[in-house]
Amino acid sequence: MQTVAVLSLKGGVGKTTVVLGLASAALRRGARTLVVDLDPQCNATTTLDPAETEATLADVLETPRPAVLRAAIAPSAWGNEVDVMVGSEELESLNDPDPGLRRLEKLGRALAELGSLLADGELPYQLVLLDCPPSLGRLTRSALVAAQGALLVTEPTLYAVSGAQRAFEAVEQTREEQNPNLVPLGVVVNRVRTHSYEHQFRIAELRESFGHLVMPVALPDRLAVQQAQGACTPIHHWHTPGAREVALAFNLLLARVLRTGGRGRHQAIAWPEDEASGE
Repeated sequence: MQTVAVLSLKGGVGKTTVVLGLASAALRRGARTLVVDLDPQCNATTTLDPAETEATLADVLETPRPAVLRAAIAPSAWGNEVDVMVGSEELESLNDPDPGLRRLEKLGRALAELGSLLADGELPYQLVLLDCPPSLGRLTRSALVAAQGALLVTEPTLYAVSGAQRAFEAVEQTREEQNPNLVPLGVVVNRVRTHSYEHQFRIAELRESFGHLVMPVALPDRLAVQQAQGACTPIHHWHTPGAREVALAFNLLLARVLRTGGRGRHQAIAWPEDEASGE
C-alpha cells in the first residue's frame, strides 16, 4: 500500500481534481484505491458519490478503531475498486492549528488497520490518496505524518506558487521532526494554458525553486474536468477530446508518482511506463 498526501497551502488550485484524476487513472489500471477526504468542503466525497455511511473521517480521527474505520469507508459510485473514507463538515472543528503528536498520529494508526478489514479473497488497497485542506492545521499535518509521499499541487500564478513553497516547507519540517520516511514526490502544475506567457513565466519560476521536483507532466486547463466532476464520473470515462488529453496526463502523472514513491520505504507498483502512457 502506498499512501500519498496531496496538498497545497493555497486554496482553489485543484488538489481534489488531482486526487480524483489519480484515482481515475488507478481505476483504469485495476489498482484498488482508497480516497481519504480530509477537506471539510468534502468535494472528493461529493464527486465519488458513496452511499451513506454510519461514520465519517471525523469519527475515525476521534476513535481510530477498526469498527469505526470500517463504518466510515464505502465503495464509490465509480466502482468497487475505488473506495472513499467519507469526509464531513465536522472535520473543521478538529482542525486544531497546534495539535499534539498523539492526535497527529491517529490517522496513521487508522490506516495501519486497513489490512485487518479485508474479507476473504478481497484485494488490499494499492494506493491511498489523502485529499488535504489548504491549511496547515491538524488535518494536513496528520496526512503528512501518515503518508509515505507528498504531492504538491499549484497553478502557474503568483499566489499559488507561494502556496506550493510553503507546503514544501511543511513537508520538510514533518520529515525532520515526525516522519523521516516522508518523500516529496514532486510539484504538479494544474490548469496550464500553453500559450499564456504568464503561465510559462510561473512554470520557469517553479523550476528555479524546485528543480527536478517539478513534474514534467503538466495538467492542461480543460472544461472537461469540471464537466466530469459535475457528473460524478471518472475523467477517463468522459469521452471528449479535452478529457482524453487530461486523462493521458493523469496516466503519466500516476506512473511518475508511484515510481518516485518507490524510492522511499515502500515499493512502488511496478507498471511499465509505456503501458501507463498508452490508450
